Amino acid sequence: MFVKHLKAGLQYAIGNNAPLDYSKAKTQRIALPKHRLLVFSKTKGWHHTSIPFGIKAVLKIGKEKNYQVDTTVNSADFTDENLKKYDAVVFMSTTGNVLNAEQQAAFERYIQSGGGYVGVHSAADTEYDWPWYGNLVGAYFESHPNNSNVRKATIDVRDKKHPASSMLPDKWERTDEWYNYKSIYSDLKVLMTLDESTYEGGTNGAVHPISWYHEYDGGRAFYTGLGHTDETYSEKLYLDHLTGGIEYAIGTGKRDFSKAYAKVTPDQNRFVKTILTDRLDYPMELAVAPDGRIFYTELRGRFFMHDPKTNKSRLLYKFPITFEGGTGLIGVTLDPQFTTNKWIYLYYAPGGLTEENLHFNLSRFTLKDDNTPDLKSEKILLTVPVQKNSGSHHGGSLAWDKQGNLFLSTGDGTTPFPSNGYAPIDERPGKEYYSMDAQRSAANTNDLKGKILRIHPEPDGTYTIPEGNLFPKGTEGTKPEIYVMGCRNPYRITVDQATNILVYKV
Repeated sequence: MFVKHLKAGLQYAIGNNAPLDYSKAKTQRIALPKHRLLVFSKTKGWHHTSIPFGIKAVLKIGKEKNYQVDTTVNSADFTDENLKKYDAVVFMSTTGNVLNAEQQAAFERYIQSGGGYVGVHSAADTEYDWPWYGNLVGAYFESHPNNSNVRKATIDVRDKKHPASSMLPDKWERTDEWYNYKSIYSDLKVLMTLDESTYEGGTNGAVHPISWYHEYDGGRAFYTGLGHTDETYSEKLYLDHLTGGIEYAIGTGKRDFSKAYAKVTPDQNRFVKTILTDRLDYPMELAVAPDGRIFYTELRGRFFMHDPKTNKSRLLYKFPITFEGGTGLIGVTLDPQFTTNKWIYLYYAPGGLTEENLHFNLSRFTLKDDNTPDLKSEKILLTVPVQKNSGSHHGGSLAWDKQGNLFLSTGDGTTPFPSNGYAPIDERPGKEYYSMDAQRSAANTNDLKGKILRIHPEPDGTYTIPEGNLFPKGTEGTKPEIYVMGCRNPYRITVDQATNILVYKV
């Protein structure tokens, strides 16, 4: 009975055994998402009740624009492999420190590859200890009005061409929580500003940015300060504004991870502190030889070497110095070819100087076989005049770049006390006022103080001027050695040997 039933079914399916006509077939195409977004809403500080409404709004935008939208509060999603899936990442009212060092590096690489960032409202109240993020978002939250924090204000729409603001009225009156900002990035393209005359509590002045965009570190960033209230995410104009910002951040959606370069910042706890020596008197700077020997200076003239083989330090020589207002023996560095030429460079104020001829020498010495400096080998490359009442602002740090150029930092030679913490500016004539006026030093193109100098030492003890310094040699009223000017007291400098970038601490 079953077999008969099965045969009948097969006969029906076969029909009249006529050939199939594929011309009548219809193909149903399923549209793939154009772009993919990640909405990140983790909070470690204030948690906005509007976050679920914001997420729902982006999901709605995604449906209308045919975007795939994923949502997360899990920082572990910030990996290279996962972020590669997305054309833009939305920080939906995040707060606090929400990513660890590895996750931060992954997000930096994502942006460097051409990725997009959208920051909403308290995304500016996020990651204060991560300067790169501060530049990306464009500014940090500083404060907002209180009692009540939500109030009506008027927005001036400044850019009517950008997709995030083209649909907005010139004057847009709405109710929200209005942030005041600090650490505002200099290269922002401001879309909208707040008219502080229309509400109480604004502190950013005549140009109070509230929404902006910019390209940063290879990617695109859009930020809107709007979005505190739940009701915001049902406003058509706001949704159009947010949609345009997302579209800008997505851009072409193309990314190239070969352009990403960020690396994880090593954990500072990986270091082990080992005390090599103590009982130092004004220790200033050290230089490490390829074989592990450490040469270091003390301000009062003592020059030491620590031997890693014996784990002991030895006084090599006590230089006669002039100890006056912070002068003495400061900088030390080894020649890039130190292993073969045994050249060492010192920055010091030689002994026996008076107030009239007070100065520092940048000198090269050759070390003897016993590591002591051969005093007869001294080659004075550069002399930097200073004044007596300098507030110990002498800089004096030394560093090399990969091209064999030598950097020397110099302080502005001013004392901070007469100006009570303000910029030291005093145009009264007379030497007694020189140490109160940085215009005569740091701001003076014809003075070596308050600068970072760059020279190329030559084998005969002279130096040449590398290309790229501020003033070409022969420029009237300038010193060609100047590489950076306007410095207060660049006390320590270094050159990153991987990037050849000069870094200095003032």
